[in-house]
Amino acid sequence: MKIYNYAGKANIIGPRIKIARKKRNMSQEVLAAKMQLENIELSQKGISRIEKQERFVTDYELLIFSHVLNVKIRWLLGDEE
Repeated sequence: MKIYNYAGKANIIGPRIKIARKKRNMSQEVLAAKMQLENIELSQKGISRIEKQERFVTDYELLIFSHVLNVKIRWLLGDEE
């Protein structure tokens, strides 16, 4: 399977994840731990790569990020302010 980048980026939600995480005074380590509690195997390094738009995000990860960070999926996708 070939994986494509869009405009050199692997995802569009990374910057929004960082904004939501910092708004909640949450470290990357804590976010990774919360994701792991939801059965998403993600490390601090994985969070960093997502925030830098270097790692793809699956649909189920998107759903759990939305839940853990208490934001709408549409907001993470940049569709809402």
